[in-house]
Amino acid sequence: MQVAGVELQVNHPVMALGSTDWLPVLEVGGEAAVGCDTHVAIRVQAQVRLIKVRLFTEPLDEGLGPDPSFKTVFEGPISLADGRLVIGDVMGVTRFVSLIGEAGRRQIRVAVDEPGWNAAAVDISVGPRL
Repeated sequence: MQVAGVELQVNHPVMALGSTDWLPVLEVGGEAAVGCDTHVAIRVQAQVRLIKVRLFTEPLDEGLGPDPSFKTVFEGPISLADGRLVIGDVMGVTRFVSLIGEAGRRQIRVAVDEPGWNAAAVDISVGPRL
């Protein structure tokens, strides 16, 4: 299992994660998160504090995994064009890239400490290739 943790300063109240390909326009509207085939957009606190992001890949070890108290805001498959996952604000100012494995579709689960504009911590679980 690969676990990565990072704290990001985001300058926009929407954080995105997904493929290294072009980020499409995702209208979050009143939702805590929305997704498409390649990306997920999540509401977070902007310019208030660092956003804690933890990335987990399968298989998960016992005792080390996403926080069970967090609320799932997105769950579904996304396609990673080159096997890398990019996490950052939608303005592209802050960016973290992690090699997940081979290119292809993967099941993604995104959970936050507090859904909506007050989210300050995000757990991302990436499953095996579909």
